[in-house]
Amino acid sequence: MSAIDAAFRGLRAAGEKGLVVYLTAGDPSRAASLSYLSAAADAGADILEVGVPFSDPTADGPTIEAASRRALAGGMTVGRALDMVSAFRKSHATPVVLFGYYNPFLRYGVPRLCRDAKEAGADGFLIVDLPYEEAGEAVPEMRAAGLDWIPLAAPTSAMRRIREFGRAGSGFLYLISVTGVTGTRESLPPGMAAWTREVSRVSRLPVAVGFGISSPRMAREATRHADAAVVGSACVKVVERHGRGTRGPAELYRFVRSLKSALR
Repeated sequence: MSAIDAAFRGLRAAGEKGLVVYLTAGDPSRAASLSYLSAAADAGADILEVGVPFSDPTADGPTIEAASRRALAGGMTVGRALDMVSAFRKSHATPVVLFGYYNPFLRYGVPRLCRDAKEAGADGFLIVDLPYEEAGEAVPEMRAAGLDWIPLAAPTSAMRRIREFGRAGSGFLYLISVTGVTGTRESLPPGMAAWTREVSRVSRLPVAVGFGISSPRMAREATRHADAAVVGSACVKVVERHGRGTRGPAELYRFVRSLKSALR
């Protein structure tokens, strides 16, 4: 059983919904980024998505895109993101998913990446622009290293493909709430609850809903028929607002705590 599997099993046993928090590695700096990751874990995040910055993202809205630019300007790389996971793992057991785009991972070398990620203490990968049909090289390497491959499904995904995702993937199914990019929104799209219920019915994996969730109320609403909520841009906004200031991690702790409280 992977650490992600164990996390969802524990949530079910406790009668809770899960909280997945996304933060960009190296934003606003390497040292401060580690403090923010630790704060999110201490506040109750069940899983952390550590974003590996990329210069040409396709699914990230302006908030996370700006975070990636800051991280890249500070010298963040795939290798340094792995170093950050290793440093985080010295004090926290929270499952970590490496979130990113295939180009930097391919350049690093997929077999080497999987070995190094496992050694650093990562638990899985979520690769935004790696379609299910083209994952034939990467997924076997992940499995061989004992890492989960987290598939994504969009509102345009047919149920047949979602079933295929579930058979090929592991950990959880990331259900994108909108056709578009990441970013905070005021409400979930109409029909989201019904669609989530249908996906949860056919998926053998736990379902986590993301893209746009910005408040405890929305997190609770998103998990009405799902197992977890993913909150990214709203957390990155806290980092953007406070930067390297000493209050930043405490403010993120407070926000993540409020999200998690709504899911208990």
